[in-house]
Amino acid sequence: MKRVLITGASRGIGEGIAKRFSAEGAYVVGTATKKPELEQGFINQWIEADFSCNQSLEYYCNCLSGLEGFDICINNAGINIIKPLEDVSSKDYFRIQKINLESPYLISRALVSGMKSRGGGKIINIASIWGCITKKHRSLYSTMKTGIVGMTRALAVELAPSNILVNAVSPGFTMTDLTKNSLSIEQINLLTKDIPLGRFAEVDEIASIVTFLASEQNTYLTGQNIVVDGGFTTI
Repeated sequence: MKRVLITGASRGIGEGIAKRFSAEGAYVVGTATKKPELEQGFINQWIEADFSCNQSLEYYCNCLSGLEGFDICINNAGINIIKPLEDVSSKDYFRIQKINLESPYLISRALVSGMKSRGGGKIINIASIWGCITKKHRSLYSTMKTGIVGMTRALAVELAPSNILVNAVSPGFTMTDLTKNSLSIEQINLLTKDIPLGRFAEVDEIASIVTFLASEQNTYLTGQNIVVDGGFTTI
């Protein structure tokens, strides 16, 4: 049975990824800032972690070293702060850096030894189209997601001799609960006009790419950033 760690597994894309791995018979360990009130059946084990907090992140990484090794790591947890550059505080910068970039780096470091002892593994980092393109007021988010793609390439090269494949997935506009709650139907329809496929992605479409990259079918693809955006970044 494959052992999979998924950060930010309680909702959105992370939840969709967790459900896919669970359906395929994996043992899924998920993280969330707070454990869901109802324990979902697709998560075998929850670990609470606040990646914006130094002590919490350090404790979490220490917990990982005490668990049985993992075959797959999905670094999915992240936040978005949209502000004009002049309004960005140091607190904003260091918070998003810690959650979106430092945490995936340190978590990957914590798991590598176990993956090596198991003969290899897969690390998939969830980046974003905003690491490939950008727009105004996204300096924080684009900076961190671009960093994730750079980290992916560097780790792929370093870990390849240990049969650890490292890739990134960059989703475009995706129909999560957060999307539905934060955008009106009119806003969704307006954005959809700029997507060649004419619709937002479904969560399961992102999850299917992630599960392929983590599967035994993927034996040679590493160091890549797979953009899943319905053609949005090509126009």
